[in-house]
Amino acid sequence: MLAVAFAALIATGTAAIAETSVKLPPNDYPTAARADYVFACMQTNGQNRMVLDKCACSIDQIAALLPYADYEAAETIMSVRQKGGESVAMFNSFAPLLEKVKNMKRAQVEAELRCF
Repeated sequence: MLAVAFAALIATGTAAIAETSVKLPPNDYPTAARADYVFACMQTNGQNRMVLDKCACSIDQIAALLPYADYEAAETIMSVRQKGGESVAMFNSFAPLLEKVKNMKRAQVEAELRCF
């Protein structure tokens, strides 16, 4: 009888923990992506605690505005563009790819306005 009561108590506790656990949004960015953004932001804006807070705020705002898949696609497009040459011409003129980069830049501007 005691074992049944103990099992019921454990089941109730587990259910309560599951209900109160934090649900991450489906577009939550991986920690490494957030860290990469913050490191690059700090290299551009300064290496102090105040800038760290602003850069962390910035990536949080971008994550709230743009799903990670779109952010990753835009980062890839911009990375390929830096290589230059004829083979990357499509990345500079193909409308759907341009739109992905524009969406990311809009999110960055919005984040900068909110955090800096």
